Amino acid sequence: MSKNEARQEPWEEFFGPNLGYLMDLYEQYKENPESVEEETRKWFDTYGAPKEQGMPTNGAAMPAPSESTASERDIINKTAAAVRLADNIRIHGHLSADVNPLQEPGGETSFLKSEEYGLSEEDLERMPADLFCPDAPDHIENGLEAVNHLKRMYTRSIAFEFDHVHDVEEHQWLNKQVESGGIYQSLSEEKRRKALQSLTDVESFEQFVHKTFTGQKRFSIEGLDTLVPMLDDFSEDAIKDGARDVMIGMAHRGRLSVLAHVLGKPYDLIFSEFQHAPNKDLVPSEGSIGINYGWTGDVKYHLGAHKKVEQETFESRITLANNPSHLEFVNPVVEGYARASQDDNSRPGFPQQDTSRAAAVLIHGDAAFPGEGIVTETLNMSRLKGYQTGGTLHIIANNQLGFTTDTHDSRSTTYASDPAKGFEIPIVHVNADDPDACMAAVKLAYEYRDRFSKDFLIDLIGYRRFGHNEMDEPTATQPHMYDAIKQHPTVRKVYADELEKENIMSSEESDKLKEDAQQFLSSQYEKVADAMQEEPEEEEIPEEVERRLPAVDTSYDADELKQINEELITWPEGFSVFPKLKKILERRHGQFEEGGKIDWAHAETLAYATIIADGTPVRLTGQDTQRGTFAQRHLVLHDYKNGDIYSPLHTLSKAEASFAIYNSPLSEASIVGFEYGYNVHEPSTLVLWEAQFGDFANAAQVIFDQFISAGRAKWGQKSGIVFLLPHAYEGQGPEHSSARLERFLTLAAENNWNVANLTSSAQYFHLLRRQAATLGTEEMRPLVLMTPKSLLRNQNVASAPEELTNDSFHPVMEEPLTGKEKDNVTRMLFASGKIAVDLHEAIDEESVPDWVHIIRVEELYPFPEEEIQQILAQYPNVEEIRWVQEEPKNMGAWSYIQPLLRGIAPENAETGYIGRRRRSSPSEGDPKAHKKEQSRIINNALTGKE
Repeated sequence: MSKNEARQEPWEEFFGPNLGYLMDLYEQYKENPESVEEETRKWFDTYGAPKEQGMPTNGAAMPAPSESTASERDIINKTAAAVRLADNIRIHGHLSADVNPLQEPGGETSFLKSEEYGLSEEDLERMPADLFCPDAPDHIENGLEAVNHLKRMYTRSIAFEFDHVHDVEEHQWLNKQVESGGIYQSLSEEKRRKALQSLTDVESFEQFVHKTFTGQKRFSIEGLDTLVPMLDDFSEDAIKDGARDVMIGMAHRGRLSVLAHVLGKPYDLIFSEFQHAPNKDLVPSEGSIGINYGWTGDVKYHLGAHKKVEQETFESRITLANNPSHLEFVNPVVEGYARASQDDNSRPGFPQQDTSRAAAVLIHGDAAFPGEGIVTETLNMSRLKGYQTGGTLHIIANNQLGFTTDTHDSRSTTYASDPAKGFEIPIVHVNADDPDACMAAVKLAYEYRDRFSKDFLIDLIGYRRFGHNEMDEPTATQPHMYDAIKQHPTVRKVYADELEKENIMSSEESDKLKEDAQQFLSSQYEKVADAMQEEPEEEEIPEEVERRLPAVDTSYDADELKQINEELITWPEGFSVFPKLKKILERRHGQFEEGGKIDWAHAETLAYATIIADGTPVRLTGQDTQRGTFAQRHLVLHDYKNGDIYSPLHTLSKAEASFAIYNSPLSEASIVGFEYGYNVHEPSTLVLWEAQFGDFANAAQVIFDQFISAGRAKWGQKSGIVFLLPHAYEGQGPEHSSARLERFLTLAAENNWNVANLTSSAQYFHLLRRQAATLGTEEMRPLVLMTPKSLLRNQNVASAPEELTNDSFHPVMEEPLTGKEKDNVTRMLFASGKIAVDLHEAIDEESVPDWVHIIRVEELYPFPEEEIQQILAQYPNVEEIRWVQEEPKNMGAWSYIQPLLRGIAPENAETGYIGRRRRSSPSEGDPKAHKKEQSRIINNALTGKE
């Protein structure tokens, strides 16, 4: 029976619970046809409502089924079985697919065998095709043909997992792309010839390097060569549709081939890097350098690059991000790049995002994708307002090994791609030896992103022709796999033979492609061969003098600041601010009058307002950032009656740029990486990340170590990102006392960042404005700032308005209550942050010891040596210099600052330490013990007695 023929109604003799279930389904179908399975919907479309005739009532015995009843029941059962068969082909077909180039397909699983469902070929032939496959091509005329069609579509060298995608429209669209056969439409001869050219270039390059630089690490792409034409296809489609940026992130496997063949990095430059001594004439302006003339550089397989692509009306760029050996940690950095490219920050309010302006591609390792938590953290951002980028293409470069570890030892899942299922990301598995299927997968991914603005994942299953690196012998740990690999032809050979068989390209043409590629490689090598024979000169990287940022005028007109202040505490008519918060905010009205004080959060709000008024966009993120972890900020107000939100910074009359503020998910590594990437790509935006407590930055340590502190020295990559890390000892226990100041100071060198610990709100105001003023300049540096907790509302930290309007940032400040009799001072105390305020509060102004003076070191790195020397010169009789801190002796600033203070101390002055003893844990867990120890430190500092 053809799929268009009418069918007899099957409901008449159907009764009992099954009929009740069908009737319930029918009621659902009437209310919303999309709420039932597609096959059930087709059934109701054809047969209408289930009938109740023949159903026994009043407990009467059910009549014996007639032959016709049994026949109808058999039809129903077999139809239900057929629907299950079709669904299982869709859901489980991937288990029988030909996706592993090193293995023959294992044959049909029991899920796909019609006999397992009690169905014969004759049964299937009698059923309509659209019961199984409503989107099948027209030539499919019955159920048997439809089942065989589904098996072909779902078990070839490209396999699909869509069952976890719950959105009905998306799911139906994905199935339709597969089942209509559209995804398998033949590629043009031109496109296939181009793919063979790409594979020839990749193979020739890898083989040339392997032969020429024997034993040198390169982490070759061989076994996953099709990654290059896949990236080319995706980039071309995105740029053709108007993308200004295509951002790529990947680890080191295959990186050199991607640099050469996707980014267009010259072969001669790559060859020179293998010799570790490039000719200066070959050094580009940025990024790919072997000897780096002033900065330390990185190994060749960590470096990134840019490629410009000229279009008729605009210029696009393809970017490969620099990436250290921490594999997947580049993922959020690239997402930050993409979001920065998509955001228009030029107008007040939230930035206007256009996801078509940039596309992100992340290439993952098969062991790293399920193994590294940063992957899941990044996937979790993909649908969040402050972080989504309109869909990322994920490609798992699956060589079926993690370093030297087999898959059964490296993951608990069937596939490397399985973690993506929790985020409802469509997954395609594809055989890397089938370039046509690989390019079909990329086309599907691109069209899905274009239509639904969501992530898509391709599991590119290949192999690794050599060891983890070219000095490794893989047969020691995978003898059977590598025996198969040695006998396995390259993908170029497989594809060339296929094109020859289909009369698309002759073997002579294919051989000529290979010959031409090899000749070109040889000619490029000859360019640098002479230089390689010379002994490279010793190039000493100069010690960069640690210098302070140049003075910046960060004052602000008093009348304009006062006007801004009034606007910041004004909200729309009818907007109901929470009463308790309303009172707190309204107190800010009078703070510009005589005797008024601007506390920390108030100064911060004014700083952001003046920065966007100056035309610099601001982006602030972190957990609870909109209100502040300590309920101090409230830059986004919530109407407590109807839930509306309002931010005064979005309607500020003087604003000339956007202000973005987002509460982040409970992730640190991915969010810090994202914000860093955003700032690197958009250096003119003031980007800030706030930790809920400073020690939460621990979870982002790889990003701090490998990207932020070292990125400038390794890659010439500049950033002006700001980190707000709540830090201070208040008896809250070990975990939320310390932001681990010592770690940032240990990493401080070569002017890589600024580290500060402030004691006044005016200092905070000016430091933020100074940071904004340096954005996009050579002087731009990240800023690591220890921020207060209990001091947020402390009036000893609050500043008079004129300190904001008339002053500037001071890296060093003298305590106003001490040091008045300069000749009497014999003990000089140096402190930073909250402990300096504690010392201030402990001083009795009526009986200040005239032999003690306190210096507040506000900016710890770069060390304000000149300013401190100028202060010391005014106190001729200093005998003791003491560093005072609340952290243990092996933490905090002491280890960093000790040699610096000794270096500038007066000749006869002794330098020493006052604080907690060395400990393995940052602080006491008991508040009473904390208070006692804190008192001891203060008493020792001010009296010299324990």
